[in-house]
Amino acid sequence: MKRFLLFACISIFVTSCNNSGEKSETKSADSTATAKYDYPYTLTEAYRDWQPGDQQHAVTAMKALKAYETGDIAATVAGFADSVNVRFDYFQAKMNNDSLKKFFANQRAMFTGMKIEMGDWESVISKDKKTEYVTMWYKQIWTDKNGKTDSLSVIDDCKIVNGKIAELDEKIQHFPAKK
Repeated sequence: MKRFLLFACISIFVTSCNNSGEKSETKSADSTATAKYDYPYTLTEAYRDWQPGDQQHAVTAMKALKAYETGDIAATVAGFADSVNVRFDYFQAKMNNDSLKKFFANQRAMFTGMKIEMGDWESVISKDKKTEYVTMWYKQIWTDKNGKTDSLSVIDDCKIVNGKIAELDEKIQHFPAKK
């Protein structure tokens, strides 16, 4: 009986290994084909198909932020264009570089200390190479003149034109109060 089972197992093994039956082929999807998506929203402007951008632009934006953190307003505005669109919470304006310098000086004067904890950044350029942005995600911690320390989660979008920041769009999120 043991020989019969051994012989049967060997026979099954040999016939299964030599199966010359039809083979089923699975074709992989063409990796060059572009998928079509049914987006639930449409854009007011055509999608720009963002690509990785020039990292020097990220350096420019971060140096301006670092200078603001340390209170060096002249170095802050050195990274900005001659004319700048700024958008903050409850405020937006188009300013020349001198007005921007005064604006930043007045804002920074409200704080005795500031610290930036950078979370991430990204430099991007549109596929047609016409639009460039640097986005920075960070936590801003400051101490005001009364000694109160507070913080915000901040996202800065900096539009880059000719290597300078021509637009600064800042979004903020307040952290919940500790219980």
